[in-house]
Amino acid sequence: MTEAREFDIIVYGATGFTGRLVAEYLAHHYAGRKDAPKWAMAGRSKDKLAEVRDLIGAPKDVPLVIADANDPASLDAMAHRSKVVLTTVGPYQLYGGDLVAACVRAGTAYADLCGEPGWMREMIDAHQDAAKASGARITFSCGFDSIPFDLGVLFLQAEAVKRHGKPAPRVKGRVRKMQGGASGGTIASLTETLKAVAKKPSLALLLKSSFALTPGFEGPSQPTGLVPEHDSATGTWTAPFIMAPINTKNVHRTNFLLGHEWGADLVYDEMVMTTIGDAGKAMAEAMAKANPFGDAKLKPGEGPSKEEREAGFYDILFIGEYPDGTTIRASVQGDRDPGYGSTSKMLAETGMALLENDSKGGIWTPGALLGRALIDRLTTNAGLTFQIEE
Repeated sequence: MTEAREFDIIVYGATGFTGRLVAEYLAHHYAGRKDAPKWAMAGRSKDKLAEVRDLIGAPKDVPLVIADANDPASLDAMAHRSKVVLTTVGPYQLYGGDLVAACVRAGTAYADLCGEPGWMREMIDAHQDAAKASGARITFSCGFDSIPFDLGVLFLQAEAVKRHGKPAPRVKGRVRKMQGGASGGTIASLTETLKAVAKKPSLALLLKSSFALTPGFEGPSQPTGLVPEHDSATGTWTAPFIMAPINTKNVHRTNFLLGHEWGADLVYDEMVMTTIGDAGKAMAEAMAKANPFGDAKLKPGEGPSKEEREAGFYDILFIGEYPDGTTIRASVQGDRDPGYGSTSKMLAETGMALLENDSKGGIWTPGALLGRALIDRLTTNAGLTFQIEE
């Protein structure tokens, strides 16, 4: 990216539920600040964009950009106007490919909320070399999947090296507490992924692998995380975690992009903690059989009330284990519901971090590209807490 850009950040999909929250955050959190970005709202309808701008109380002079996933020329035009494009327009396997290509051509930084590893691998294979050449920094999974997990492992391993001189070869991610469900967009993305597998059965093998996002590298066997089990590290029973299939892939890609700083033999899994004894076992077994989305009927563009978002939270424990029995623990907490309130802040702060980042182009993870700088931004601005637990 060599030419001057009109905007620092464009929020594409600002008329959708999560996109609106991202725009609202930028409008209010950075109002009057010296570091306020020059930003714009983008979508298909100027009238709807103007309506949302008024609804969220954004300044009347926030520019409105017309762009449509079905009009590649409009995406190219948008990509050339901004240093960073943040997109909430999913499922990405339906609506994201042309925008990634446009940002790669324009050398524009890109961040999304994607939890669709099959599509992500397609984008890596198609655009990695071109992104390197143009300087475009393409960053997937910048919401609850997978920032708290990606950065949580990075945070833990930095302390592990500091204390013990080497990274922990075995890391466990354990969701200790969480309130707030999956977003309508997440549900739609999973539905489209299942449709894609039905059309192309070979995709199932890719999705099954923890190393689906590390082309040319296949690490050691990983826990499946598909059945309840007793975890000696926590003393509790654990159940499968619906986001683990995407988060684990992103953690291994971060390690891959960092030149295997955490070791080529890293073993990582994620589970949900229940409780101890027979009660914990029964709870874990019930969770394993239940519909992970419960009775959710949300569609993309729909979401919980402000009160529900503010009542949500999450608390994730990370345990690093060494062969000699040494352990190290860290945690990541968020102060809003994971699917909307916290996710919107994480995506916005990823955009801000991209403005300050001068790394080389390529297709990245938040951890590998932004690392500690993003942790600092999230703790200062977005209600996340990273801490070592003694």
